[in-house]
Amino acid sequence: MSLKIVVLNGPNLNRLGQRRPERYGTRTLQNVVDDLTELGKQLDVEIVHKQSNYEGALIDFMHENMDADGVLVNPAGLTLYGRPLLDAVGDLKKPVAAVHIAQLYKIGDIYGPDTKDYWKAMSDIYVCGLGTHGYTAALLRLVELITGRVGQFKITPTFG
Repeated sequence: MSLKIVVLNGPNLNRLGQRRPERYGTRTLQNVVDDLTELGKQLDVEIVHKQSNYEGALIDFMHENMDADGVLVNPAGLTLYGRPLLDAVGDLKKPVAAVHIAQLYKIGDIYGPDTKDYWKAMSDIYVCGLGTHGYTAALLRLVELITGRVGQFKITPTFG
């Protein structure tokens, strides 16, 4: 593979497909990882994935993969508070795509309408509210950004 992309998924995303399906859909994290892996093969990109409910485990994984060409992250519950993870990802000094399955500003019962998402400011690509489709959209755009090959990929995305 010519490129390596780290995919990080934060707290509770291991329960994707079961947890609040009315908000986050019925697709599982394994479905998302499978989609990204398949798209990665089409784009000649190695996908290395880590999900954890613990910020330190995500930071350790990031440190172990500092040879990556970019990062795709769904910080989930670390969106408002995961500054150490934000620093670890920023230390890579490579393009970053942040993905949120739902639109944060519409989740008033959890975050409130004036949510400060620290990932927005540091991300080169910010995808919010596309459901799990946001992961594949973010990966494609991330690879375009890294390679400079905008609109040149002939792919067949899988969306389950």
